[in-house]
Amino acid sequence: MNILAFSDLHHSRAKADALVSGSQEADLVIGAGDFCNMRNGLDDAMRMLDGIRCPMIVVPGNAESAEELRDAARADTIVLHGEETEFEGLRLFGLGYGVPVTPFGPWSCDLDEAAAAAMLQKCGTADILVTHSPPKGVADATSNGMSVGSDAIRKTIERMQPKLALCGHIHDSWGRSGLIGKTRVCNLGPSGHVFEVAP
Repeated sequence: MNILAFSDLHHSRAKADALVSGSQEADLVIGAGDFCNMRNGLDDAMRMLDGIRCPMIVVPGNAESAEELRDAARADTIVLHGEETEFEGLRLFGLGYGVPVTPFGPWSCDLDEAAAAAMLQKCGTADILVTHSPPKGVADATSNGMSVGSDAIRKTIERMQPKLALCGHIHDSWGRSGLIGKTRVCNLGPSGHVFEVAP
């Protein structure tokens, strides 16, 4: 199965156009959050992706709430936040928001580690884990080298060992990847990455 996955669109028309074009050969598109900026422009950002014809599975970033994303997403888009779904034999679990809590203030949709761990505990097994935030220690470095990922997400990957763990959030680590056990972790960014995944 061909999967096109991206994160952190941040209301960019040019990036949205490129994703629509790149989705033509995809069976599934995954969006790992932050479609808009600071809770503004979400409806327009999601309309930019209307040219994507295959199914979409998305999680909210810290720039939009789960409720806002469900309201703005097209009817056939699945929004996951502490939930799982199945697509053509692949099991996916998604968790949005910034984890741990960001310094960005009241507009940011965040979870502390304990709340994230409780939501992630609902996931027994998955082929693909989609989170907005990266796991601690992999693809989570800021420009000054600080590791700002989530312990709860890392522990979930260690426990579940999905085939893929897809994330975004930390812009300085877009495009970076690594392994946690057998799981490939990828911080996606808005340019998108194509993955071949078998059920």
